[in-house]
Amino acid sequence: MILDCLIIGGGVSGMQCALVLGSAKDKPYTTNKKISIIMHQKASHLENALFNNVLGLSPKTLGKDILVDGKAQLTSLYPHINQLENEKVISIDKNNDTYIITTNKEVHYAKIVVLALNYSKPFTIKGLDDFLIPHKKANPEKDRIQLKNKDHCIKEGLYCCGTIAGHRSQFAIASGSGASVATDILTIWNNGNHAKVHDKSMM
Repeated sequence: MILDCLIIGGGVSGMQCALVLGSAKDKPYTTNKKISIIMHQKASHLENALFNNVLGLSPKTLGKDILVDGKAQLTSLYPHINQLENEKVISIDKNNDTYIITTNKEVHYAKIVVLALNYSKPFTIKGLDDFLIPHKKANPEKDRIQLKNKDHCIKEGLYCCGTIAGHRSQFAIASGSGASVATDILTIWNNGNHAKVHDKSMM
């Protein structure tokens, strides 16, 4: 099976990307789209986070709770998005227009891949060394990394979001980055017509 989109990483940006893609399920251009997300590749910075400055989150929200609640939200609202647990990506290659993603358990094939990882070393996924550069918006002494990209796009069909895309480590920024990538993907699926997804209250 060839996936239409595979998201790698289940932190803020990855889950936000998945939620926006999932919320477009009733759009004609997403009919029968196959989407999966490989959850955490390494320890998430959310595990020790406390949030008081994020619009929409109650003060004192814990990052570790978001990790659990985010998965539950994705499962409840958009069960067609397949959550893959306990898989670690080893390499990413490309054959024609299909990406080949090898994990410690199996091989996945996808037309579009989104890397939603944090910016900490080591970066162990083979096949992306040519795109690794020092992070442009982190303190140099922290020795953070990012992937070279233009507006989240590394190359055709390969995207990154969150801190690995060069953004600062801030919840709202990472979330917006993941949502931005999702709408770019939806736009591709919509034959280049700009796409976004808004839920509306019936009250």
